[in-house]
Amino acid sequence: MNRIIILFFLCLSAYGCGRQALPQQHFSDYVDPFIGATTVGYEAGKTFPGAASPFGMVQVSPNTVTGGDNGNGYSYEHTSIEGFAMTQMSGVGWYGDLGNFLTMPTTGELKVVAGKQEQPETGYRSRYDKATETAKPGYYSVHLTDYDIRVETTVTPHAGMLRFTYPESKTSRIQIDLARRVAGASAWQTVRIVDDHTIAGRMECTPNEGGWGNGGGNARYTVYYYAQFSQPLKNTGVWSADIPDGQARRLNEVSSDAYRQIVADAKIFRNVKEYEGKHLGFFTEFETSANEQVLMKTGISFVSEEGARKNLESEIPHWKFDKVREQTRALWDRELGRIVVTGGTEAQRTIFYTALYHTMIDPRMFSDVDGKYVGGDRQIHTTGSFHKRTIFSGWDVFRSQMPLLTIIAPEVVNDLINSLVTLADESGKGYLERWEFLNAYSGCMVGNPAISVIADAYAKGIRGFDIELAWKYAVATTERFGNEAKGHSGSISNTLEHAYTEWCMAELARLTGKTSEQEKYLKLSQSYRNIWDKDGMRWFRPRLDDGSFAPLPAKGRLQHDYGSVESNPYQQGWFVPHDVDGMAELMGGKEAAIADLDSMFTNTPADFRWNNYYNHSNEPVHHIPFLYNRLGEPWKTQLWSRFICEHAYKTGVNGLIGNEDVGQMSAWYVLAASGIHPVCPGETRFELTSPLFDKIVWNLTNGKTFTVNVSNNSPENVYIQSATLNGQTYGRCYIDYTDIINGGTLDLVMGKSINNN
Repeated sequence: MNRIIILFFLCLSAYGCGRQALPQQHFSDYVDPFIGATTVGYEAGKTFPGAASPFGMVQVSPNTVTGGDNGNGYSYEHTSIEGFAMTQMSGVGWYGDLGNFLTMPTTGELKVVAGKQEQPETGYRSRYDKATETAKPGYYSVHLTDYDIRVETTVTPHAGMLRFTYPESKTSRIQIDLARRVAGASAWQTVRIVDDHTIAGRMECTPNEGGWGNGGGNARYTVYYYAQFSQPLKNTGVWSADIPDGQARRLNEVSSDAYRQIVADAKIFRNVKEYEGKHLGFFTEFETSANEQVLMKTGISFVSEEGARKNLESEIPHWKFDKVREQTRALWDRELGRIVVTGGTEAQRTIFYTALYHTMIDPRMFSDVDGKYVGGDRQIHTTGSFHKRTIFSGWDVFRSQMPLLTIIAPEVVNDLINSLVTLADESGKGYLERWEFLNAYSGCMVGNPAISVIADAYAKGIRGFDIELAWKYAVATTERFGNEAKGHSGSISNTLEHAYTEWCMAELARLTGKTSEQEKYLKLSQSYRNIWDKDGMRWFRPRLDDGSFAPLPAKGRLQHDYGSVESNPYQQGWFVPHDVDGMAELMGGKEAAIADLDSMFTNTPADFRWNNYYNHSNEPVHHIPFLYNRLGEPWKTQLWSRFICEHAYKTGVNGLIGNEDVGQMSAWYVLAASGIHPVCPGETRFELTSPLFDKIVWNLTNGKTFTVNVSNNSPENVYIQSATLNGQTYGRCYIDYTDIINGGTLDLVMGKSINNN
């Protein structure tokens, strides 16, 4: 491959050649990837600390745990590491998935089973020195004390690199567990020695062996790899466990002592050139002197071995670990520099840039450097004008993350829409998935969030997709999951969320000149009224199949899961973002709605741990602080959004008060701390609120900047006293997307007293 093509592929895969160059500042120095990297308690952010690139395919991260509600594969308090995987999920529960191509450097006796987390000596696991654990964007390192080996990892978008510093040893080793997968196992693996420095193969994963939703998420994918070693492959081997036919291999089984014993009894075959089986591992052994460094670099692909090879050779054609690390750091500095904040405390800047970092993990790259990807029909396709992307946690991210990306990364939103629409087309499903994972229609959560993302993007002029094809599948989605058949969808969550996306359909129809469809969907958007109980609860209440209301629960509207997903009716009932005035009318008018909101916040614990009131730990409430703007008391939006920023987000591993949820929790903070947040994606309106920082500069992808200057800002001065936009007096409590994206300056003056003008 000639140098011009290599540079083209690097530019393409690295995240867009056309993005505006920014002054080189190390915004990545503020990022702490350990924020949220725990699976324990209310502060379980479930992020991973390993190396990643912006929206990249590869994440090289330590793994300490597999499955359960621990989808990130790592938890900070664990004392041993089982290896370093090439793929990782961020901020999810539901058992998790990925964690493929688990690599571990070892010395001494060969062990072929990972062993127990609390007893690492029972396998190839190792304890590690917590004081040596270092994580920065694009880099991770740690010292494995049982082997006296230092491990360093770095990445490019499609490849990863590890550097191992060994002690003096006659038997040093790199071993790779090809069967390993978070919350299960891969079904089939292959390995072949390509030459004296290279191996290649694949790992096939299906729902039968667990993974996403412990199999319930329908994840079916193959990871191809092409790995090269700086040490020649002179003494190699494969271990192969004899997995009985019919042996269950989901989380509970692969975590059991019985299954561990099957793996421990694996046969070892030395110096074979090629092998395949149900549970394989590969190892290469060599002698090392004290502090000798051995490197491994790996390209992965979901398409083919050839794709993995191209990905590696295009992005890491050399053995210069530090060069790769610095290139990825520069990528992060550029992308994090899309928002430059001044003022605030050191801790607030760390929280802010770490949050921004976490919004740039997904939706990740799914296509190779040559544009090839596996479609929903399991066939190989080639992208045209977009990058194929995957991992869309729709129910979460339509609220904050996608609106944020419409400002700082509109091309990623455009890619995602193309990816969801082509999936609906290629798969034959004919509708838009709400929680997409590597082409899987997992069916996780509720609502039709893809419609929200499409409507929001189209309204904002992000239109690099086939709108008629998108409309076709949006209609099919609404007909399949919507309120039209009965005037409601039974539960509170489904009915309200469907009513909202039926409004989104009306907006799409309006913008594309579909008058009759606009009228139809506007009427459907009012179906939220059909589950309002005006006589009993005087609140939204689920209906049964016969149309009657479900029996009243003991705790009334505070009853968790009463027609409400991961929430209660009180929390979910505020989700009528497209018709706040109509919602308030049902509640007895704006004054009554405001009084009820006041009560919600008054009863919310100051630490924001999981509760029955404003439960920031989960997504259904994320728009609620900004409803005060719509109801006529914007100073309360300013008060409460600032209070949430200062109390629900912290530094340190316990810095998040709930799952990161693939970027949503962090995106809320980025927007609110910057002084804006939407109530109703699909509108171009962002609510104005109290910024944490004295100056926020948005460096837009069109080459323009939007600057927010905040005078007299302090922890006490949380209320906006006056505003000017581009030098003109500004009397609104919101700002339009076009005002932001066209560039300009918003000046805010803050004070201690409320401004009710």
